[in-house]
Amino acid sequence: MTAEELKAIITEGLHCTHCELDGDGRHWQAIIVSDAFEGKRAIQRHQMVYATLGARIQTDEVHALSMKTLTPDEWKTHG
Repeated sequence: MTAEELKAIITEGLHCTHCELDGDGRHWQAIIVSDAFEGKRAIQRHQMVYATLGARIQTDEVHALSMKTLTPDEWKTHG
């Protein structure tokens, strides 16, 4: 899977104002910025992203995804 393919999957399932991916095809690092994260704890945010991936995580198509999940305000402040 390419970064563009993974980004498309995440952004189709979750409205993102910014989505940045880097990785080797199985191990990924992501910065994901979304209004949907407002009021959510980190684990809830990560679960939302994992939900967009569905079976791709379970079937090992995406082996590992390390993510930084931020609201737009957090991105402005800490991005």
